[in-house]
Amino acid sequence: MSTKQTIHIPDDAEDAAITQGALSDPDNPPLTDAQLEQLRPAPRRGRPALPPEARKVTLNMRADRDVVEAFKATGDGWQTRINEILRAYAHTHRMLPR
Repeated sequence: MSTKQTIHIPDDAEDAAITQGALSDPDNPPLTDAQLEQLRPAPRRGRPALPPEARKVTLNMRADRDVVEAFKATGDGWQTRINEILRAYAHTHRMLPR
């Protein structure tokens, strides 16, 4: 038995029966043209996107296993802590503007 879903396109009679059933549903009347005109896209959820220059970049690097495990052992936010340490190093070595 195949679990692959197939698309069933209703014929004209099935489509008319589906439409009639939808139109006769008292709990869900069809929208009027005026109501359709008032519809607007839903607002985006979540945080607003940062400008490109403020976005973090994905980094793929190699590090000693014991160092990574030590940071992971500190719990959630370990990657943020590594970023803070790298930033502090870059500041103290004048690699970043003040």
